[in-house]
Amino acid sequence: MAQDKAVLDNTSPAAPDAQYILQVKDLKKYFPIKGGLTSRTVGFVKAVDGVTFNLRRGATMGLVGESGCGKTTTGRTILRLAGEKTGGQVLFNGQEVYDLSNKELRALRTKMQIIFQDPFSSLSPRLPVGEIIGEAVKEHGLVPRAEYEDYIDKVMDNCGLQPFHKNRYPHEFSGGQRQRICIARALALNPEFVVCDEPVSALDVSIQAQIINLLKDLQEKYALTYLFISHDLSVVEHISDTVGVMYLGSLVEYGETEDIFRNPLHPYTKALFSAIPVPDPTAKMNRIVLEGSIPSPANPPSGCKFHTRCPYCTERCKQETPKQVEVEPGHYVVCHLFDE
Repeated sequence: MAQDKAVLDNTSPAAPDAQYILQVKDLKKYFPIKGGLTSRTVGFVKAVDGVTFNLRRGATMGLVGESGCGKTTTGRTILRLAGEKTGGQVLFNGQEVYDLSNKELRALRTKMQIIFQDPFSSLSPRLPVGEIIGEAVKEHGLVPRAEYEDYIDKVMDNCGLQPFHKNRYPHEFSGGQRQRICIARALALNPEFVVCDEPVSALDVSIQAQIINLLKDLQEKYALTYLFISHDLSVVEHISDTVGVMYLGSLVEYGETEDIFRNPLHPYTKALFSAIPVPDPTAKMNRIVLEGSIPSPANPPSGCKFHTRCPYCTERCKQETPKQVEVEPGHYVVCHLFDE
């Protein structure tokens, strides 16, 4: 091909870089499969299998892909919410997250937060909203006791909630209001980095727009950094600065949002983007339909994981695992079509 390409080496450890709040290098998270009378390990589900990306401070990275591709597990593994990692590196502000002691990790918890997909199941039905939002604030002693109530009122106001909501319970709110409560709970700890795990997928379209605008306003006000996990590509295009496309536990394409949407390179990315609806009934859709079903992450195909569904598959794809290639500045793809 005519472009200058650089093949990235994922074997050497990542060097801390101050411009990035988060550096993920060859991250792996496998879950054991138990079988037999003795419940011995007979295999592994490779939920996250060699994910690499860097996230700039104050930016938003969108993470997209089909259900079951490992998006949520990636976010949880970065935050150390899924047990120990299987391999790779997670550097937060230059520190390896998995090397921290319990005391150091406790201090770091306030800086890394998550907004869950289902606002109802992630809120305790037995606690009023004021206690839900302020529970961790008390636990970490973030504000003096005399200033506690005013602090919670301010956090709620920033998220579009009123002070009298503090004494109500989650079941008394609508879906959009519950998600605002979840956002307020994360924001109350004054975080630097927030994993947004499909925060608008369970909401009506009109409410989705309000929540997305709220997240953008809060990001601008508090210099937050987001990892935004979503199925909705139009939302990802609107909110994200960079985009990563996942397939079967691996990142197949990564780059600036404008570059990815203007010039998708990987066959899987092209298929995903061809499904984006166009608000014009007369427009002709060039839909790319992928044949076959998604292979099991417990038994992924050899070579390129996408070769069983790829229209450009060759013998090399079936045998050799492709490397991450920088096709244009900041635009990476994992495909043999671009590493020749």
